[in-house]
Amino acid sequence: MVFDFLRRQDTRNAGSVPEVKASATGRVVAHMSAGRIAWSPRDTVSLTKQAFSGNPVGFRAVKLICEAAAALPLVLQDRDTRYVDHPIVRLITQPNSGQGRAELFEALYGQMLLSGDGYLEAVAGDAGLPFELHVLRSDRMSVVPGADGWPVAYVYEVGGRKHRFNVTGPVSPVLHVKTFHPQDDHYGLSPLQAAAQAVDVHNSASRWSKGLLDNAARPSGAIVWKGTEGQGHLTTEQYDRLTAEMEAHHQGARNAGRPMLLEGGLDWKPMGFSPSDMEFQKTKEAAAREIAVAFGVPPMLLGIQGEATYSNYAEAHRAFYRQTVLPLASKVTHAVGRWLSSFTGEEIVLSPDLDQVPALAVERDAVWNRVAGAEFLTTAEKRQLLGLPALPEEAQDD
Repeated sequence: MVFDFLRRQDTRNAGSVPEVKASATGRVVAHMSAGRIAWSPRDTVSLTKQAFSGNPVGFRAVKLICEAAAALPLVLQDRDTRYVDHPIVRLITQPNSGQGRAELFEALYGQMLLSGDGYLEAVAGDAGLPFELHVLRSDRMSVVPGADGWPVAYVYEVGGRKHRFNVTGPVSPVLHVKTFHPQDDHYGLSPLQAAAQAVDVHNSASRWSKGLLDNAARPSGAIVWKGTEGQGHLTTEQYDRLTAEMEAHHQGARNAGRPMLLEGGLDWKPMGFSPSDMEFQKTKEAAAREIAVAFGVPPMLLGIQGEATYSNYAEAHRAFYRQTVLPLASKVTHAVGRWLSSFTGEEIVLSPDLDQVPALAVERDAVWNRVAGAEFLTTAEKRQLLGLPALPEEAQDD
């Protein structure tokens, strides 16, 4: 900045044309790199590599939620009937030739957790319901908003080729389920984005630990040369010999615990961990807890040490289902059921069957006993409280 100013003064004094900068904002840009924190990129692909493929806590948290939510039994019902055999039930049971119900929903839940968005494609059949259902990768999908802000198309790009799903009819060929994002109208907010800084800290601590194990971060000790009369330092031959003997006789698992014989003014000084080194482990554990909190998984279920928020494992497991698994599964299954029912024109609800979730058995038993013991309620009212469809009129009278 100072040099540019002096050059402009010189050209003015010389009567020549003043220098013109190529950038209109260049004169107000300051380049500073010292002390800058290096955070990983925040796009979906980079976050997935850093927080899922390259981080055990993020990987286990996502897998735990996806597998638990995909394993939930589902129930399809309307106001009068709970369906055991229905075209929508058959479609969800076998959505395509390569996936079953659990695999399809696990992929859909995984995309939502990794990117905040889940896309489900309906392969059109002859009439009525779709012929197949496929989960599309969210990092390849783009929303095309119309003049009113609502999506008019979805563009799927892979290998340099694009496919456009136009929303022309009353039912979209693509179901888009997204998480809440306060600053984006078309895309959801991923838990990975909230946990990105904790993931960077955890990965950095892991790399530091790996460097320590590789003897690059801190040596286990130091051989100190005290010097002898007439010799202030080791000669090249002495240094090479010492290094060769250390590598041959005191490194590796075979030489573990082997005593060291030092001579000629050499002394061994062990080097332990400093308090700042010991804080790395605590920092790593704190980062792991932050990642678990972002995903809504009790740290106890991930095997994170020092976490005693819940009195026992069963309580943590129950809280995990109530606060994380069921809200996600209910939101997605309701959206899928509402989307599929729009193909047939029916008013059908698809939801998790809470009566078949083992983790909630104690709570459900208490609810059933309390409702069954309420003599002031009719049979229809009891069924409504339990989320069951109404019985035919003749059965209600009995």
